[in-house]
Amino acid sequence: MKNFWEERYGKEEFAYGIKPNVFFKNTLEKYQLSGSILLPAEGEGRNAVYAAKKGLNVTCFDMSSQGKLKALKLAKLNNVNINYLVGEFSKLHFEENSFDAIVLIYAHFPANLKTAYHKKLTTYLKKGGLLILEGFSEKQLKINEENQQAFGPKNIDMLYTIESIKNDFKDLEVQVLSQELIDLDEGIHHIGKGDVIRFIGKKQ
Repeated sequence: MKNFWEERYGKEEFAYGIKPNVFFKNTLEKYQLSGSILLPAEGEGRNAVYAAKKGLNVTCFDMSSQGKLKALKLAKLNNVNINYLVGEFSKLHFEENSFDAIVLIYAHFPANLKTAYHKKLTTYLKKGGLLILEGFSEKQLKINEENQQAFGPKNIDMLYTIESIKNDFKDLEVQVLSQELIDLDEGIHHIGKGDVIRFIGKKQ
């Protein structure tokens, strides 16, 4: 999987564009997020850079060193600083109760690790902090077939359902939890129909 992302992010163009994800952008503005923010599986940095432009203290990570290079390039173009780590989630460590927000945008973890990773991330949130998520639902597989797309993982167990979100983040108070069919327009690899789960949870 690491080689896949190194190849995708190693190209000159930004695979998913340089604009922030719409749901993340709208949530950041609606809740007037401030303080420290963690963005796992951040890829080429479009959301991290946007958060930094809005004044947040940004930490992000990805398994791809090519993703980091692209993200730092984008940060420089926007005159902001981000702390970008390269490595597997299982080998990275953060202090508990240290982030005001955690953002998972199309962060689809291995099926056998997904729930454990989600629960671990919850411990990194400060009291009152928000976890913001948008990812493909299980229905995306059928939509891909119908529209000849290749969005998201092919393994259904890596995709989201309303029920799996409720289970993985049961310690968070639900602010938003919905399944929506949207039109994606993110770079060259996310143009088309997406069936997504959107979630905002607050740590009590």
